[in-house]
Amino acid sequence: MANVPEIKKLAMIGCGSMGGGMALLFAEHGITVLLNDPGEATVDSLLKTAEKDGIRNKLEKHLDYEDLCKNLDSPKVFVFSLPHGTVGDSVVEGLHPYLEKGDLIIDASNENWRNTQRRQGKLVTQGVHYVGMGVSGGYQAARRGPSMCPGGEDRALDMVLPLLQKVAARDARGNPCVGRCGMGGSGHYVKMIHNGIEHGMMSAQAEAWQIMNLGLGMTYDEIGDVFAKWNTDGELRGTFLIDIGAQINKQRDDKGKHVLSVVEDKVVQDIDGTEGTGVWSSEEAIRLHVPAPTLSDAHYVRVASAFRKDRKKIKATFGGHFPLEKWTGSEEEKPAFLEDLRKAVYTAFLAAFVQGINVIDLADQENKWSINFCEVIQIWRNGCIIKADYIADLLEEIFKNPKDTDRDLLHNEGIAKELSANFAALKRVVAMGVQTNAIIPSLSASLEYLKYSVNTILPTQFYEAQLDFFGKHMFDLKSEPAGEPETGHHHYEWKPA
Repeated sequence: MANVPEIKKLAMIGCGSMGGGMALLFAEHGITVLLNDPGEATVDSLLKTAEKDGIRNKLEKHLDYEDLCKNLDSPKVFVFSLPHGTVGDSVVEGLHPYLEKGDLIIDASNENWRNTQRRQGKLVTQGVHYVGMGVSGGYQAARRGPSMCPGGEDRALDMVLPLLQKVAARDARGNPCVGRCGMGGSGHYVKMIHNGIEHGMMSAQAEAWQIMNLGLGMTYDEIGDVFAKWNTDGELRGTFLIDIGAQINKQRDDKGKHVLSVVEDKVVQDIDGTEGTGVWSSEEAIRLHVPAPTLSDAHYVRVASAFRKDRKKIKATFGGHFPLEKWTGSEEEKPAFLEDLRKAVYTAFLAAFVQGINVIDLADQENKWSINFCEVIQIWRNGCIIKADYIADLLEEIFKNPKDTDRDLLHNEGIAKELSANFAALKRVVAMGVQTNAIIPSLSASLEYLKYSVNTILPTQFYEAQLDFFGKHMFDLKSEPAGEPETGHHHYEWKPA
């Protein structure tokens, strides 16, 4: 990393909750930050916050690109925090007349990785570096220290890492949660799959929450206590989502009422366009032929939840609904069931990681990004939504000591041992859910995933015969070697044409 200039000044383009938080974070670490946003009021509000935080002298307002670029050092450094899609293209186009060889753009938006790679290809002819960087942890982490996964060419990563290491979240060992993700659009790709894993985890936890609340009749405070206990030891220890779950269940407003009690059951971010990663991660799993049902079923229930008005109409059409019934176990059996529920949530969490990482791995092979999975696990150690200490320890050990070149995590003995040990608990929870009409898409999908992944006698035997019957799609014989997923060599004339 010789001859890499220290970044002392940068431009933050996009000063909303994430960009504004990062601008304040950079300023707090001695970086001069030039602010640019289409909404001047947004910048002014941020400057007032900086005044309160005692760092107003490190921030400047520049409303047009020419003025912004004139006041930057060379090479110029820009950080984007923008809505995904065409907005980023418009900003790059606006900056284009002022960009020079050696300038650096760090795209810290939740951008689609294909847009990132397209912009990298366009700007490389100018000698301009473009780093696609996923940022996780929400707006609080953006202000206090996020998890960051930058991807791009080595020279660009050499330039940005010293800066990012200053401001990144740190794990329990004091190491920064940032690293070299890989080449090209790998940074945004890994963040996209991070979000897919996140959605699978959130759905599984929400399903467990509703089982406790409506199935077991537990109060919010009681559920908060359960989550707090889960977060202290065992496989769910040090898990961000479990931790905030405990806080959410206990949070009361100024009138003493649980805030959670008035929250509607609508997740709309996929529909309103503010969040694209859930759609993209499911699309990628399908495109790469990776079974990822824990992730995709979480997405489907999110989408269904958004259309509450439609659900009310459907409920009326059906003459009611399929109400969640109470658990019929005794009070003495409750602790054992809660332990099953804990194990079921852990199994779904681990399944989400396995599915997501398998998607990343195939994309890495396809794009030749040279992703360092040890770095990815370190990035996910803290400051991000999918922080999970036990799972991180498990995965770190696997990636530090690869026994062969087979990178499918379901082929790993350590993963198999963990999932097998908790299979029965997950099965009991899903069985209870089926009996009581509990809504358990990600928990049940995780169970089915394990069942069909480890089984060599699938109902697709009959499915394949049907395909050959009407489509002459050919089939393999049981007597032949398993082979690759390729067209079979046999056809039977089930019914003459």
